[in-house]
Amino acid sequence: MNNAMLYVRHAELLRDKVPSFRTYPFHLPAVRDLHRLEFQKQVTFLVGENGTGKSTLLEGIAAAWGFNPEGGTLNFSFNTRSSHSHLYEFFRIAKGVRRPKDGFFLRAESYYNVATYIDELDEEPKAGNFIKDSYGGKSLHEQSHGESFFSTFVHRFGGQGLYILDEPEAALSPLRQMSLLVRMHELVQQHSQFIIATHSPILMSYPGADIYLLGEESIRQAALEDTEHYTVTKAFLNDRQGMLRELLGDG
Repeated sequence: MNNAMLYVRHAELLRDKVPSFRTYPFHLPAVRDLHRLEFQKQVTFLVGENGTGKSTLLEGIAAAWGFNPEGGTLNFSFNTRSSHSHLYEFFRIAKGVRRPKDGFFLRAESYYNVATYIDELDEEPKAGNFIKDSYGGKSLHEQSHGESFFSTFVHRFGGQGLYILDEPEAALSPLRQMSLLVRMHELVQQHSQFIIATHSPILMSYPGADIYLLGEESIRQAALEDTEHYTVTKAFLNDRQGMLRELLGDG
C-alpha cells in the first residue's frame, strides 16, 4: 500500500482554530508542536515518555475518524465517563482513496468499559447473534485481561481495516507481544493500517514501520535503536547487575 492507498494519509492540526496553546490538551508537547502528522507506512508508532501526550494525540486521531473516544468499533456509542478531550474537533484527517472494511480503536485504560458494553448488548442479542461471537465466543470479562486483549486481535480484527491501538502491550506478556507482531503482520498483508502508541521495543521492532518520537520540544521520526525505550532496555539486559547497583546504590 502506497501513501495514497492508506486509509489515513495525514492528520493536520488546525492551529488557527486552537483557542490557546497554554490549556489542555493543546499545551501537551505532542500537540503544541504539531502541524501535520504524515502516515507513509502501514504501521506507524507514536512513542515518547509519559506525559508527552501520545495517548491524547492518538485519541484525537481516532475520534476525528469517528471512533468512540473510549474505544471499540465505529458502531460503539456508549459513554461511561466524559474524560476525553475535544482535540478531535481541531483535526483534519486526509483519507485515502480506499475505505477500510473494518476498524477498531483499542485503549488499554478503558478496555473494561468496552467489554462491559458488549456484555450489555448481548443481554438482548439481535436475531440471536451475540457480539461476543466476534471476539472468540466468550465474554471478555470471563477471560484474563491479556486473554481478552488477544482474543480481540485474533478474532475481531478481520483485515482491510484501520486499527488504532493505545498501549496494546499493557496486558500482554513478552511472548504475547511477539504473537501480536505475527497477527499484525497477517493483517498488514490483508491491506490493514495500524497506528499505535506504545512503550514496547518488541512491538516497535516491526519491520519497515515508521516511528514518531514525541519529545518535550518536537516530534521527529526515529529509528528503533535511537529510542530511549530500546537503549535503556538493552543497557539493562546487557549489564543487569551494574544497572541495579547504580539504581539501588548498593556497592
